[in-house]
Amino acid sequence: MRGIAVYPGSFDPITKGHTAILQSGLVAFEKIIVAVLNNDNKKALFSVAERMDMIRESAVDMGADPKRIDVDSFDGLLVNYAQRRNARVILRGLRAVADFEYELQMANMNRHLNPEVETVFIMANDAYFYVASNLVKEVTRLGGNVADLVPAPVLPRLLAKFDK
Repeated sequence: MRGIAVYPGSFDPITKGHTAILQSGLVAFEKIIVAVLNNDNKKALFSVAERMDMIRESAVDMGADPKRIDVDSFDGLLVNYAQRRNARVILRGLRAVADFEYELQMANMNRHLNPEVETVFIMANDAYFYVASNLVKEVTRLGGNVADLVPAPVLPRLLAKFDK
């Protein structure tokens, strides 16, 4: 295990797909900074602070060493944030071909902006490759059961947002 990786995303909310990527990343990196994007242009269900709390609680729930996971928020360019945090790796999860095309564009742009920061892709766990935060929110809103798709600490908060 070496170095620090930044695992960026909106995590609105964090899902078991996200935690599976985080667990895989902990195999390769000594520390992972889960960086919640603070983007006022995006209509989020949860505040940045709520998302950060759910990530911390989910990391504890999955049994991760809290010394190896830092939860933070950022805005602006990801490569600048990574550089400020002394991270040379951006960790990204891939679910499908559509993800790959978008993520490849982002990785190449980040490489252009800062060639010292590398992007590493981890394939999504088979059990969660179809899980996306937007789908989880929509299914919950419509009354469906997402208990197997989100970490235990997330479910009550998600249900409360939709008065379920």
